[in-house]
Order: sequence, then structure tokens, then C-alpha cells
Amino acid sequence: MLHFILQQILNFILTLFILSLFSFGLALSFPQGISFIVEQPATFNLLQTSQLEQVIHNNNIFSDYFSYIKHLSNGEFGFSNIRGTSVFKEFFTYFPATIELSVCAMFFALAVGLPLGVLAAKQKNKWPDKLIVSTTLIGYSMPIFWWAMLLVLLFSMLLGITPVASQIGFEYDIQPITGFMLIDTLLSKQSYSTEAFYSALHHLILPAIVLGTIPLAAITRSTRSAMINILSEDYIRSAIARGLSSTQVIWKLALRNAMIPIMMTLGIQISVLITGSLITETIFSWPGAGKWILEAVHHQDFPVIHGGILMTAGLVIVSHLVINIFSMMIDPKQRRK
Repeated sequence: MLHFILQQILNFILTLFILSLFSFGLALSFPQGISFIVEQPATFNLLQTSQLEQVIHNNNIFSDYFSYIKHLSNGEFGFSNIRGTSVFKEFFTYFPATIELSVCAMFFALAVGLPLGVLAAKQKNKWPDKLIVSTTLIGYSMPIFWWAMLLVLLFSMLLGITPVASQIGFEYDIQPITGFMLIDTLLSKQSYSTEAFYSALHHLILPAIVLGTIPLAAITRSTRSAMINILSEDYIRSAIARGLSSTQVIWKLALRNAMIPIMMTLGIQISVLITGSLITETIFSWPGAGKWILEAVHHQDFPVIHGGILMTAGLVIVSHLVINIFSMMIDPKQRRK
């Protein structure tokens, strides 16, 4: 087990090194080079383009890289060209909203995807199985922006069930404490904290469904495939022969062993959630890191683009490391190896 963990950590370090090379090359392509990491935006305006080019050419590329890594390890990601504020602080101001949306989307995908996958496996090659497989294929290949606009048109514009945009109703003034709106509404001392919580939950439903559609399709297909393999094992037939009910065999025995490939699918879907949040947050005006990065692209705020992409990618890599180690810990075969 220790050998596996060390191997995963080495892969993690190697991936971070490759990511640092990519981000360093990206930073060098910016007009101000890597100087944006340590200088305030006002300093950029005092430097002419020729001066910047001279500084870049006079510096050694290796010393620039090590200086770049040193500043990043200290949390120095530069300052926004538009607002003049720290990119590091801005990221962790917006990122909790993205985490909240992603967690709710993943919860929706698991709550719906696991039962559908189990049902498809039980009804293999029958019409429920074919219907579920066909529907998940459509959901997996559907453009997220088109799906979002359809849901907005149906549930918000025509039926008026869900809000169109924002994270909470404009009539509520909730001071950020944790950055997670659902938690902040409960911690708020305002007299309308309960109403604000339900408003935040109401605003969360539609974007969570949109963002969780692709993970839902992937989890359903992964669960179906894993359950079909597990249900054909000898110990499952032995459990049925001993008199265990179908519910006990499927939900307590088979699904527990099928969670290993499902966990690997969850690890892959984390990247899908982060990528999909860029579009989902823009459509629903959700104040998260995805919308923040896209606005930076629109305004050509290079430090924000660099810092947002780098920190998001770093967190995705860390989450993959955690999921790989956790998957090994729940898999007895991997532990024995």
C-alpha cells in the first residue's frame, strides 16, 4: 500500500512539473512576461514594450523559471489588470461558488445515475435497459449550452418554476462567511435566513441539473457495466442460493464491489464538471471561478487567466490523487498487490 501511495505521489509531482512548464510558457507569451507575478498592474503601464522585451531577453530562462516557481509556491500569482487585486485572493473568493455548484451537480448525478445503472443491469437487453442506454448516450453527447438553454426556456420562461440566473434572490443581503451560499444563509443572523436558504436552493436546481447531466450519463453507463460483470460472479449466485433477497444482493453486496470502477469514473468527471462550469456559470450568471475566468478572457486580463487556469488545474490534479488512493484503499485486490 505504501508503494502504491508513493507511486501516486511521484506521478502527482511529475504532473505538476509538466503543468508548471505549460503555465510558464503561457506566462512568457503575455505582453508583460512573467513580471506580472510580482509587480502591481500600475508598474506595467510604466514599462514600454521594448523595455519589457529587453528584460525578457536579458534574463536567463532557467533562472526565470525557478523564480517563477518560487513565487507560485508562495501564493504569488500576480494582480488583476482590471481591479488591481490579488489573483490568489480573487480565486478563492469565487471558487467556493464553483465547488458548491459542482458538488450539487455530482450529488444529482449519483442520486439518479446509480439507480438507473442498477436497473439497466438487472434488465439487461430488455426494453428498460435499451431505453436507459439510449438516453444516456444522448445526454453524454448533448452540447451543454444547448441543453441549458432548453431547460431555461422550459422551466424558467414557459413554466416559471425556476429562476433564470444569479445565486440568490436580489431581495436578500447575505454576507459571505464560508463562500458557500447554502451554508452562509443558514449561518446568517438575518431574520429572513430561512427564506434566503430556500431561495439559494431554488436558484441552484437548474444549473446543477445542467452541469450534472454529462456525469449522470457517465455514471449510469459505468454502473451498468460494473454491475453486469459483478452479477455474473459465482459468489453472487451463491448468495442468491443461500436465500438472500434480490435487494440485499444488489444494493449491499454487488453495488459495494462495483463502486471501484464507479470511483474511477467520478475522478474523470471532476474535470468534466470544472470544464462544464465555464459555460454553465456564464449562462446562469453564477458567480463562480468559471465565469470569473471567462470574463478575464473577454477583458484580456492575463494574470487572472494564468492564475485561474493554473490553480484550477492544480486542484483537479489533487482531487485525482485523492480518488486514486481512496479507490485503492477500498479495493482488496489492489491492497494485496
